[in-house]
Amino acid sequence: MKRKHSGYAKWGYIFCLPFTLAFMIFSLYPIIFTAVIGFTDCKGLGMVKFHFLADDPFLNFKNILTNPSFQKSFRNTLGMWICNFIPQIGLALLLTAWFTDNRNHIKGKGLFKILFYMPNIITAATIAILFNALIGYPMGPVNDLLMTLGLTDQPINFQVNKTVARGSVSFIQFWMWYGYTMIILISGVLGISPEIFESAEVDGASRIQTFFYITIPNLKTILLFTLVTSLIGGLQMFDIPKLFLLGGPDNSTLTTSVFIYNQAFSGSYLYNRASAASMIMFVIICAASAILFFTMRDKDEAEQEKLARKQEREYRKIQKERRKSHE
Repeated sequence: MKRKHSGYAKWGYIFCLPFTLAFMIFSLYPIIFTAVIGFTDCKGLGMVKFHFLADDPFLNFKNILTNPSFQKSFRNTLGMWICNFIPQIGLALLLTAWFTDNRNHIKGKGLFKILFYMPNIITAATIAILFNALIGYPMGPVNDLLMTLGLTDQPINFQVNKTVARGSVSFIQFWMWYGYTMIILISGVLGISPEIFESAEVDGASRIQTFFYITIPNLKTILLFTLVTSLIGGLQMFDIPKLFLLGGPDNSTLTTSVFIYNQAFSGSYLYNRASAASMIMFVIICAASAILFFTMRDKDEAEQEKLARKQEREYRKIQKERRKSHE
């Protein structure tokens, strides 16, 4: 039986090998190489030699942290992520409650789910070009509609308005991802035991009470997953700001990812600074994710684990004292 078990384990390792190799070549090696370049003077196009900064190894990191463009890009990224995530999670929770309530007899639920999820299927380049055309100047559907309704006498150049630009990027991100978040939350609700909802209905709980006192507490793990993945995606926001208005106007939609791209590939080829900025964002994402995990942890389960570890230490201490007394 032991040999047979070992044989099965061997095949498991063999099947994992392709993914492990692909991960090490295309993910792990670039991450390590990026971290290394951040401590060098590597810059220029093509194969170039680089040297480690012996006098001040953290020079690139200091330059990035004090760079006004990076600071502005980080504020833009954080602000646009918050502005799209709050309505995104709110609408996704509302739709989840609507779809999963057995007291709602909705026809065509599958069709509605497909329609809500569909924006997530469309490529970011297509969506960026679409919204750029919608608010086009002097001719565009939005301007035509405003002039037809008599709300304005002449076309408005929305593309030079910083608030409109940031709001547009936030809306596009919200519109693209609320359907995906809804599907994740619905999957989490379907994993909750139906008996809990039946008991609440028998006890006379209203739909709002059921949602806030049963659904939300049992979705804590799924909400944590959604929050962390949205945070990672939001802080890496690149395609929509880059393709929509190229980070403009006046860097109002410049994100950290677009800043990193500009440092590395838009004329300057400052690979060292781009790598330093990437590692700074990596550390920020890791720290923010750790804080979220700690904040949203199951406190009762954590207390039980803490108590169990304490009892185990006391048991080991007693066993050790007994062995000493017998000796």
